[in-house]
Amino acid sequence: MTQKSDGATKNVVLVHGGFVDGSGWEGVYQILKRDGYNVSVVQNPTISLTGDVAATRAVLDAQDGPAVLVGHSYGGVVITEAGNHPNTLVYITAFAPDAGESVGTLIANPAPGAPVPPILPPVDGFLMLEKTKFAESFAGDVPPEKAEFMANSQVPWGLDALNGAVSIPAWKTKPSWYLVVTEDKMIPPPAQQFMSRRAGSAVREVGGSHAIYVSKPQAVADIIKEAAAESSKAAAQTS
Repeated sequence: MTQKSDGATKNVVLVHGGFVDGSGWEGVYQILKRDGYNVSVVQNPTISLTGDVAATRAVLDAQDGPAVLVGHSYGGVVITEAGNHPNTLVYITAFAPDAGESVGTLIANPAPGAPVPPILPPVDGFLMLEKTKFAESFAGDVPPEKAEFMANSQVPWGLDALNGAVSIPAWKTKPSWYLVVTEDKMIPPPAQQFMSRRAGSAVREVGGSHAIYVSKPQAVADIIKEAAAESSKAAAQTS
């Protein structure tokens, strides 16, 4: 077990979701680096789940020991499929599918009254969010200028990624943590709570938007550090 001097696992791998790229993790990255962690950010192409899992596994393979594997939103699907390395999982208002599930199946039957994300009809196999509604739905607590930049720098999200199904969910054999974000308008809190309970995750809650990793990086870094410390403690007890 590769550890920091305080006993926590030192490696952290951050996996972004759909419509964005890895640059949104910068605030979380800076906090964790300052606190002595070795942090890597996966740049998912978000064209297909297979491709994103391959990109994530390549970063995991480059670590010098176990890692805390963190996924936001669709990134939760990626870490659920890719997480069969020696690691701990952290879901940040993320999808945590069971075998055979995808983002597409999980959002197919929204609860009555749940917000409907402003996803535009697919064009050439890719999805985008309506720019004028991006801030309200995705980044409600992000400074307006930054939210506008995020809307105008969207990464097209492939239907093959949206519909990519998980084979063997890593959360069935790995310890996991889940940060429920209570004002999320992309993944409703009841859906977050259902998935976190099903995965047996240690749950923490924070108020904020879907872009919580941008707006409140300290809250996200805190649950990652908690997961790192607890997973190292558990490993030490069984070694």
